Amino acid sequence: MDFELSEDQEALAEGVAALCEGRFDIDTVRAMGETGLDPGRWRELANTGVFSLCVPESEGGVGLGWAEAVVVFEQLGRFIVPGPLVANTLAAGRLDGAASGTVVVGAIERRDGPVLVEHLSWIDVLVISDADGLWSVGAGELRGAPAAQPLDPLTPVSRVESLPQGARIGGAADAARWRLRGALLTSALQLGIAIGATDLAVSYAKEREQFGRPIGAFQAVKHRCADMITRVEVLRAAVYAAGVTVDGFGVDAPERAVSVAKLLASHAAAACGKDCVQVHGGMGYTWEIDAHLYLKRAWVLDHAFGDGDEHAEELAAGLVQ
Repeated sequence: MDFELSEDQEALAEGVAALCEGRFDIDTVRAMGETGLDPGRWRELANTGVFSLCVPESEGGVGLGWAEAVVVFEQLGRFIVPGPLVANTLAAGRLDGAASGTVVVGAIERRDGPVLVEHLSWIDVLVISDADGLWSVGAGELRGAPAAQPLDPLTPVSRVESLPQGARIGGAADAARWRLRGALLTSALQLGIAIGATDLAVSYAKEREQFGRPIGAFQAVKHRCADMITRVEVLRAAVYAAGVTVDGFGVDAPERAVSVAKLLASHAAAACGKDCVQVHGGMGYTWEIDAHLYLKRAWVLDHAFGDGDEHAEELAAGLVQ
């Protein structure tokens, strides 16, 4: 299987990266932790076609495949773009306003235990998935208390008393596809997180000098950066393969390919985030250094659409059948 991007895919990645550099620079992203989601920038993502990438052209979308969506979400993760990006993309074509960015959509899986809703103050609609289907609930119907100190400052979390049943917007098969595609796009975001953390660490290792030499020249730092790059390339292959497979062009079952990608992504994104902190030394633990933003986002994304342990169990179950 060829994992090289086509010219069109490379142009797509470059275009999204240019948008992020101009509209989601790190200072702007950090500010959203205080001011909340910027509706104007959110609609710019929509106008670029981010949310409608996989909606057929006959329905007003871009009409691309999930392999292209992976390329786009890789860049969004690399720039730590905040907001319920995956949910809005999955809801495009299913909920009015999601594709255009005029409606912000969140997502949660109905489970036992505490109900923690991300971005509650930002979203208009919450999509709930369970074994029976997909259900939509207006954000105004939910009563939640925001966490004073969320793990990721760019992913506000609220504890909600209970989830209403909501209005059905899809059946059991739709819910299964929702989870599969959500895990794929989350893996792509995690790939971007791993790349961003690696780029930050390598850049610092080239600039920071100790004993008259860049610290990247020392084996301890050099090997750590090399390990980060290796993780990124292995993960990139797995995520790209999963995107192609979901589009129907792979040689494996889509569920297995996506589980492999999500399992590797959960490990690689967090490991690269930790190594980025380590490369920066003592100052890597401080708020001013961006390393912690990559690590914290990696930890949060690990739990979206099934964490690494869940996908490992699903892969193991497939081996014994």
